[in-house]
Parts: sequence; C-alpha cells; structure tokens
Amino acid sequence: MATREDIEHYLIQMGHTFDTLEEGMWVIRDPTNIVITFEHPVLIFRSKLMELPKKDREEFFKLLLILNASEMVHGAYGVENNNVVIIDTLEVENLNFNEFQASVEAILLAVSQDYQKLRPFF
Repeated sequence: MATREDIEHYLIQMGHTFDTLEEGMWVIRDPTNIVITFEHPVLIFRSKLMELPKKDREEFFKLLLILNASEMVHGAYGVENNNVVIIDTLEVENLNFNEFQASVEAILLAVSQDYQKLRPFF
C-alpha cells in the first residue's frame, strides 16, 4: 500500500514543483495547480480548469460532456460551485509510480488541450 511518504517520493521523482499544504495534502504548482489529497483508501487529484461561462451554457456543457467521454484518459470533469474542475481518484492499496504519473500527466494534458477548446465561451 502506498503511504504519504511514497506520494512525496513520486512527486519528487516526477520533478514537478510542489508544496505540502498539510499532512497528506500537496499541490503541484507547474504549470497549473493540482491538489492531491491522501484520504485512505484513495488518493484524490483535483484541479480547477475555469469558471463556468455566463452565456451559451448549454453548448458549453455539451462540449464538456463530449470532452469528458472522448478526451479524458484519467478522471472526469465536474462542476464545483461555479467552477469546472478535473477530478481523479486512485486506490492506494496497489498504487505505483506509473499510475500516479499517468493521472498527473492526464490532468496536465486535459488542462492544456481542453482549456483551448472551452475558452471561446468567454
């Protein structure tokens, strides 16, 4: 089972700039903020993509659902308060570096690619 120390080692191994917010919670700061929370039995990844648009919301949500089904490798888009977020969870029981890295990289890829597709709504 992966421990908090393993997660910190994975972050160091990936070479991303990160801060420890509190015990069991980290934030990767480059190029976007990904908050990682250790809540046994899962590891939760969360990143804010953008605020919800004020107009053309139906088309925006349609595109968001299409991207959710076709582009997201790990995790999913969701709405939290007035924000679009990316969230992913991994079980820590058999977590290894490759799974951890894949989740982080999938979020970073989604932020860079999908943001450009959703940005015209603003």
